[in-house]
Formats: sequence, C-alpha cells, structure tokens
Amino acid sequence: MKIIAGLGNPGPEYVFSRHNAGWLVVDHLVGRFSCGTPRMQFSSMAWTHFRNGEKLLLLKPLTYMNLSGRAVREAVDYFSLSWENDVLVVYDDAALPYGKLRLRKKGSAGGHKGMQSVLGMAGTLYVCRLRVGVGAAPGENMVSWVLGSFSAGERSGLPDLLDRAADAVELWCTEGADKAMNAINATV
Repeated sequence: MKIIAGLGNPGPEYVFSRHNAGWLVVDHLVGRFSCGTPRMQFSSMAWTHFRNGEKLLLLKPLTYMNLSGRAVREAVDYFSLSWENDVLVVYDDAALPYGKLRLRKKGSAGGHKGMQSVLGMAGTLYVCRLRVGVGAAPGENMVSWVLGSFSAGERSGLPDLLDRAADAVELWCTEGADKAMNAINATV
C-alpha cells in the first residue's frame, strides 16, 4: 500500500493558488483513475484506488498547510506504513522554476511549512517528496506569491504540468524512488 498526500489549503480562495499545487496533482490523479467521490478520513479528503494489485490512498489534508503532517500521520499510523517506503508527499516549491519537478527520498523542508509539519510528525527526514516548481516573483512577498493564483501563462501550462506530475507519481508507485528519481530529475 502507498499513500500519496498532496498538500494544500481548503477553501475556495485557495483552489488555484500556487500553494495548492499538491492538491491539484491529487485532483488530477483522482480524475485519471476515475476515483469518484472522496470520503472524509484521516482529517482529509481521501480516495482509494487499486493499481496493478496495489492499494493507493490519495489524500488531500484538510488541516491547512501548516498542520498537514497531522493528517498524513493519521493515515500512516492507521495502516502501519513506513514513512520512508510507503509515503509520497506532493507540494509546491517556489525555489524551483515554474513547471520543474524534483523527486527526493530525504531532506529538509527547505522552508516549506507543510513539509516541515510532515517531517516533524514523521520524526525523520526520510520521506519521499515530489516538489512542483511554482517559481518565485522577484521582489514579491513570498506568502502573497504562493497564496496567489497562477498567472494566465502559468494556467495555460498547468494541464501539461499536472500530467507530468501525475506520471511522476505513477512512476514512483511502480518503479520505486530510485528509478523514479533518475527519470524525473534528469528532465530539463
């Protein structure tokens, strides 16, 4: 079993904000897998999908970004899963150019409050994460930038970005972190 947790914030004002890139990726996977209506579980909207005989739990934590770790931990503990091998966290990263994807098996939160919460609850830096580049506007307040909506140009590229991110998640599920990192991180 695997958990794919997309980080974001609930509420209509955040739906297409850069900070909700993780939620958008999960939404894309839900559509791709035809998962239907979510259930409320683990302080999240949750969907279950069976892919190649393996159960996938897709989560959109409803705890707001800064408490995301609590929701993910509820699911990890309930199913007695390994943070290192069974969890993939998907979230926005303003340090990456828009559209760039990076998969890592371990590391710090890099200033991202949602990932900081996840790592704190996990008690380890060994948590796989797919970072979705949302870029940074020069001179712009970081909070305003990530909570802001994608620009028209970014929105036009969003379907391709979400397709690539969903492909990356599927690759992680089928091939494991090392092979997926080699393929995803090698792309320009």
